[in-house]
Parts: sequence; C-alpha cells; structure tokens
Amino acid sequence: MAAESTPGTGIPGTPGPTGPRHRARGRRRRPRGRRRTGVLVAAWAAAGVVVLGGTGAGYVYLKLNGNLESVDIDHALGADRPEKVDDGSQNILVLGSDTRSGGNDKLGGGTDDGTARSDTAMIVHVHEGHKEASVVSVPRDTIIDRPACTDTDGGEHPAASGVMFNSAYSTGGAACAVKTVESLTGIRMDHYLEVDFSGFQKLVDELGGVRVTTTEDIQDPESHLDLRAGTHQLTGEQALGLVRTRHGVGDGSDLGRIQLQQAFLKALVDQIKDVGLFTSPKKLYDLADTATKAVTADSDLGSVNSLMSFASSLKGIGPDDMTMVTMPVQYDPADPNRVIIAEKQADRVWKALKKDRPIPESATEGTATGEAKGVVSAP
Repeated sequence: MAAESTPGTGIPGTPGPTGPRHRARGRRRRPRGRRRTGVLVAAWAAAGVVVLGGTGAGYVYLKLNGNLESVDIDHALGADRPEKVDDGSQNILVLGSDTRSGGNDKLGGGTDDGTARSDTAMIVHVHEGHKEASVVSVPRDTIIDRPACTDTDGGEHPAASGVMFNSAYSTGGAACAVKTVESLTGIRMDHYLEVDFSGFQKLVDELGGVRVTTTEDIQDPESHLDLRAGTHQLTGEQALGLVRTRHGVGDGSDLGRIQLQQAFLKALVDQIKDVGLFTSPKKLYDLADTATKAVTADSDLGSVNSLMSFASSLKGIGPDDMTMVTMPVQYDPADPNRVIIAEKQADRVWKALKKDRPIPESATEGTATGEAKGVVSAP
C-alpha cells in the first residue's frame, strides 16, 4: 500500500494551567492559547525492544543498564496504599512526560520554566495469563482532589482540592502521580513506566516510522501537522505532533487527542512485534539503546534483566488483545475547558479491573468520553 507522508517541523506549545479551577460558564469551547500536550507511551513496546536488542555480549547489558533511570516508588509511598492483589494480573501506570531535559527543550518552543510535566497517563491492566490488557487513559484536564504525598526525595506535599490531574506529577513527580492514581481508583499500581518527548520521537525514527490511517483530514497549525485522510508513514516528529494535537481533532479538548493516542499505540505495538523479522543486530541494538535512554521505571523494573523479564511476559499481547477506553468523565459545568469524573461509570471501570474482568461497555455510555470520536486506525 502506498504511503503518504507530510514532513513535520517544530512542535510549539505552552502548558495549560495546573492550579485550581477557574469559574466560568458558557458553551463548551476550544481551549485558548497554545498548550503543551503529552507524548504517547507504549510501555511494553519500549520494553519489547529491549528484549530484542538486549541479547548478546555482557557489555551490551552494561551499556543498556547505564541508560536506564529508576525511582523507588514503594519507599516513597510507604504502607498507606491499596492492598496488593496476588491473582496473576498486574497494574502499571504509564506516563508520557515533558522533563525539559536531554533535547526536550527543542521539541516545543515556548519558555522553559524548568517544570517537569506529565500530560499523558494510562493505567495498563494486564489480565491473568498475560494474554490480554485493558488500558484506561486519564485526561490531564480532569479536576480532582489530590491527596497529600511524599516524593522520592522525601519532600512532603499537602493535599489540594479542585486541581488538574496532571498537577500531581508537576508537584511531586512519579510518587505523587502514583499516589493520586491509587487514590482515584482504589487500585495498587504494581509498576511505573515513563517515557519523555525526545525519546519517543527517536524511537519512532529508529523504527523507520509508524504507519497509520487517518479517516479524516487532521490539520493543526500549532503542531505543524497537516495530514489528509489516508495512509501515512509517520516520522518521529509527525508522530509526536499527532499524539499531542488538541486542535486538529474534535472540539479541541483532551478527549479527542486521547483517541489519537490510543489508535497510534496499537499501530506502534503492531509494528514493534515484527521488528525481529527484518532488522539487523545493529538495528536492534540501536532501538534498545534509544528505548532504554527514554525510559524511567520503578526500582523493580530498573535493570535490563528485570525489564526484559517484564517484556517477555507481555509478548503475547497484540493490538487485538488490547481494550482501550478513556476514564469516564463529563465536561465541568464550572469550567467548559475542564472535565470531572463521572463517578458511577468510573466506579464500574475500577471494579472490573479489581476483579480482573473486562471493562463493561456501559461504563462510558452517556459520558463525554463516550462521545469522543477516533479518526486514526492502524492499516
């Protein structure tokens, strides 16, 4: 199938507010101003590259181990957490971050204020047997009550009411993000994985691009994205623009962007599963080198051997084995640029995951989440 590609350029944007909600009334509208949006993260895909590229001489392991960064989430959170369930399933919080380091400052324009941000969050539930996974995306614009937390450096952060979900990460990093997710869901996160902007872009380029099909034109001057309906082999820069765009799809809210992220994730997983069939050992090593430089993991996954073992346990999960939803939300009547959790429907999602059962379709019916329309699919 012929592929159409549109060159990308810089991806401008500035962060959205992370403080208390601003009272406003009126019709739902596109958010004003340029906002820094998140990067799509395929956690098991990056780990799968490590499996492929990490085989070989001992120096390869040493090199890749040196690339990895880890955070001790368990120590920071202590014992005040949901009970760990030993039923063969696993829950992983996957974040896409703008750390503003290692080249990320070149990917967005705007002012570098030194603040780390996480604009993409996915709760990945791997079902017993590790043959299927349920993925729940959490909109960054969700208004929540953030619990008090302690970061991995021992810093204490008080609870806050009426703040955006992604303020948890900018306030206290990985530990506070995990604490907030566990508070919202009542589900213990077994692992934590994070990938940054520059690492994501390089990974896609190392793969030779990722092929997706758009069912509608996607145009967003702010992300320099101009894709006509059809099939495209996206470069890393184009892929980053796709998963960050807010104005190119839907009503400009975070919900349309999440639909793009989920569709791209499936396309990325599908491509990475075939990497070993056509690439050279050097190519595989380059992919592993890029992936491990991009990944930050919890301390239990903070080595190549641990990450390889984790990835091996997920290698049977393909795009068709992934159920992807967005946390049920409604537009906030106090601020049409924000969303609030649809508590009853969200509770159905969390109960299903706690019992290791499929997420019921009824969980998103009648919510803003259920209204969102995807415009990208894997060919």
